[in-house]
Amino acid sequence: MTTGKTAEPVLLGVRHHGPGSARAVRAALEATAPAAVLIEGPPEADALLPLALHTDMRPPVALLAHIVDDPGRAAFWPLAEFSPEWVALRWALERGIPVRFIDLPAAHSLAMAAEEADGERDGTPDAPDVRIDPIGVLAETAGYDDPERWWEDVVEHRGAASGAAGGDALAPFAALAEAMGALREAYGDGDHGRDLVREAHMRLRLREARREFGDDVAVVCGAWHVPALARRSTVTADRRLLTGLPKAKAALTWVPWTHRRLSRRSGYGAGIASPGWYGHLFASPDRPLERWMTKVAGLLRDEDYATSSAHVIEAVRLAEGLATVRGRPLAGLTEAEDAIRAVMGDGSDAPSALIHDRLVVGDVLGEVPEDAPAVPLQRDLARSQRALRLKPEARERELELDLRKETDAARSRLLHRLALLGIPWGEPARSRGSTGTFRETWQLRWEPELSVRVAEAGIWGTTVLSAATAKAASQAVDAATLAEVTALAERCLLAELPDALPVVMRALSDRAALDADVGQLARALPALVRSVRYGDVRGTDGAALREVALGLAERVFVGLPPACAGLDDDGAAQMRGPLDATHQAVGLLDRLPDDTTGSAAGTGAADLRTRWAGVLRTLSARDAVPGPLRGRATRLLLDDGQLGDGEAERLMSLALSPGAAPADAAGWIEGFVGGGDGGMLLVHDERLLALVDGWLTGVPADAFTDVLPLLRRTFAAYESGVRRTLGELVRRGPAAPRRDPAGGAFDAAAPGFGPGLDRDRAAAVLPTLRLLLGIDQDGDPPPHPTPRPETDLTGARR
Repeated sequence: MTTGKTAEPVLLGVRHHGPGSARAVRAALEATAPAAVLIEGPPEADALLPLALHTDMRPPVALLAHIVDDPGRAAFWPLAEFSPEWVALRWALERGIPVRFIDLPAAHSLAMAAEEADGERDGTPDAPDVRIDPIGVLAETAGYDDPERWWEDVVEHRGAASGAAGGDALAPFAALAEAMGALREAYGDGDHGRDLVREAHMRLRLREARREFGDDVAVVCGAWHVPALARRSTVTADRRLLTGLPKAKAALTWVPWTHRRLSRRSGYGAGIASPGWYGHLFASPDRPLERWMTKVAGLLRDEDYATSSAHVIEAVRLAEGLATVRGRPLAGLTEAEDAIRAVMGDGSDAPSALIHDRLVVGDVLGEVPEDAPAVPLQRDLARSQRALRLKPEARERELELDLRKETDAARSRLLHRLALLGIPWGEPARSRGSTGTFRETWQLRWEPELSVRVAEAGIWGTTVLSAATAKAASQAVDAATLAEVTALAERCLLAELPDALPVVMRALSDRAALDADVGQLARALPALVRSVRYGDVRGTDGAALREVALGLAERVFVGLPPACAGLDDDGAAQMRGPLDATHQAVGLLDRLPDDTTGSAAGTGAADLRTRWAGVLRTLSARDAVPGPLRGRATRLLLDDGQLGDGEAERLMSLALSPGAAPADAAGWIEGFVGGGDGGMLLVHDERLLALVDGWLTGVPADAFTDVLPLLRRTFAAYESGVRRTLGELVRRGPAAPRRDPAGGAFDAAAPGFGPGLDRDRAAAVLPTLRLLLGIDQDGDPPPHPTPRPETDLTGARR
């Protein structure tokens, strides 16, 4: 193979993530053997390039750059194993050839992006982004409606320059450069002005490399930039373009990346549709289709799909046949997906969706060595992840924690601290198993953007504990409402931040003393009570929180009745939330053990429920209280067993009496039986249903239209089966008493059930019931069988 030495730099225009481009770049570098390699990327990262050879560096990875004083301003330069830039970088490092980045420095690009973002927030109209897609234009010119298919046909499947001899290694790049030159003549810079600045800086860096290494250098960059780098330009003109650019101090490091974040659907500008498929093509240059179908079959078998070797063979044949019919050089992803759907999925899209998510896109997460620069907070987080055996993963997984175990409790504290810092590695989820206070369930998924969040949180401290403590204390001081402080107290207990809790408690006491809004006090109470509960579960001191909670409850008890009087419809709707919140909090606080005695309902809360029942009775009986709140208070009393026989009917009769305004009566019904469980109350208590039915039939015609929306909203919340049962009960009318054939006396029908006990139907289930319970005909359990000695296959006793 000739070396192909030239008098001009070798410009290798590529697609940023393409296995065909990557193989072509490797072949071109082998053919030309340059003295230096220049790559499109931020020059500040030159010192980080040797880490690409580290044994612990596994792509996909990305260069992360952020403004030191504002870590949220960040940018990524992702690299996969099949990225041409990564292949060129590794090729040069393995041979000891100098390699450098030549794109616009991150110090400028980040500052320019920050100015643009600030301009948008200030109301400056954003210029429309009409940047052309070069690949899309070339594909359309060639008669393709899909740029991905065109690229596969002309680059990936034709093995551009893979194994070509002599000058053929550069032929694909020359053809692509010619095509891009025509596009640049037609579209200029593609209406993206920053490219002109970037290309000016690339030309300056290229001149510097030629002075240092001679003309024998290779440049790996996006194909769109090749015509601009080949164009003749003066140093003065290029420097003029760079004059006056904004600048900020930037820090760079390597961070893990994922195949999912390489996908165009993730919003990444240079993304590709199928990173998992491209990774497979790069790793399997021989028989890629057969290997892909085998990988698909393995995934489907793991998911309990019946997939055999015969399916694999037939899918490969079908994909190749489709490629021939469609005039493609080789079967691509489209043909593979069609064949899989027909052969392995029986025409169903369900397996295809699974394959696309797991294989075509994929959840591969890269790794970065510990030697990579990082903020102290990132290093502490990495140490905690290793100590707790919580490895970051790109695929979402569920984590069940038992807080009675030391390791699980430590994991819970870490996840809660990260959540407080705005690093949502885990999201709390509802457990499918136990719902006790000692259980937690998390949904974990590590996204590359969390590295930026870690850098942002680094301003609060050098460790996760110190940073979470400092941020919690700051939030307590800046909190605008009492509810925010109580929610923060709960989070501090969950995250176990003992040094932040005193600051939060002072803010809590101050705001609770000054806040006169009963609604705000009531909304803050549940989080505070949960904090007391979690303090007991996690072994922390909740005595101070308990005292504040009891004081807050007393203030709500006193202020709630007058606050509910005279409210309009909107005010009543807003007050229902605080009413329910207080009821929930009282029920929980009354059951918590006393801090000193350990018995339920401590000395300060001994009659809490009784006093709250008195508040509810006041609300249910006061005419000045709107109907929805009176009805809701009555329902809460009924659910707690605080109403005697017939008292609920009496209160309903008063609320639905002819003297009551129809709208107010409809509101009372909404408060009493509203919600998903209200229908079951009417199903099982036909006396209450009869009262509602009787009132409804007596509503005057002129008022019926006004109350209809309230009633429809109330009954629409019921399940369809409940609504159907209520309709049948209303149609049947009141159940008449019947005579018991055995006793001769009258017995009333059980509310919500049939007119009486059907003994014949009940007797029919007794044999099955006895069989299930192991009871013989006389009512005694059967004798326990005498166990027989075990024998082996020869009949000998063991």
